[in-house]
Amino acid sequence: MDREIADLQTKLEDAFAAATALYRERGFQRRIGFGRKPALINVDLANAWTRPGYPFTCEGIDDRIIPATRQLIDACRENGHPVVYTTVCYQNPDPDDPRTDMGLWHYKIPIEIADQKNEDIWAIDSRIAPIDGEQVMIKKRASAFHGTYLAGYLRAAGVDTILVTGVTASACVRATVTDGLAEGFRPIAVREAIGDRIPGATEWNLFDIDAKFGDVEPLEACLAYLNSVNFRND
Repeated sequence: MDREIADLQTKLEDAFAAATALYRERGFQRRIGFGRKPALINVDLANAWTRPGYPFTCEGIDDRIIPATRQLIDACRENGHPVVYTTVCYQNPDPDDPRTDMGLWHYKIPIEIADQKNEDIWAIDSRIAPIDGEQVMIKKRASAFHGTYLAGYLRAAGVDTILVTGVTASACVRATVTDGLAEGFRPIAVREAIGDRIPGATEWNLFDIDAKFGDVEPLEACLAYLNSVNFRND
């Protein structure tokens, strides 16, 4: 398996090199940059995605995503930047009931496990637990913006830049970045704090996000940015 992943990584790097040449020739991969007032959006870093044994369990959680996200949260708290968490759960997870709040998503993925009555499944991972004043938003679809008060909350706080972490790169993170751009925010995807379930999915989606919808930046640069602006005093 390790050899197969290494081979896939090599193929992806070759594909990215070719695609980068084409994109730059055609004017893609421009930079949107950091703005003046950031917020941190942690997408679906809840137990069903971060702990083992669930259909949605992702790779790289313990050794990369949680430690990186922890550093970002600490920097936000130190400087007064808003911190938002999203998770997914349903009041009626019965796929046979036409009144279900799952919509049609359950036809594609086993989202019915996210029963609102079982908080252990959809609770935010205790290693990055929110504190008083930080928002935890329950969403029903992939994007953190769809059907939530996220955009209004950010605008009321004067936010112009969203640093996005979480899972998965191919679905909820990507949808949040694209909708964030559509809502008028500067999306920054934090490379070390984003993951997925299968090899290649994270790399490919981050490459594509960086080409079209937001900037993919390393953790170090994001921490430096968060520490360079103070939300309370700006």
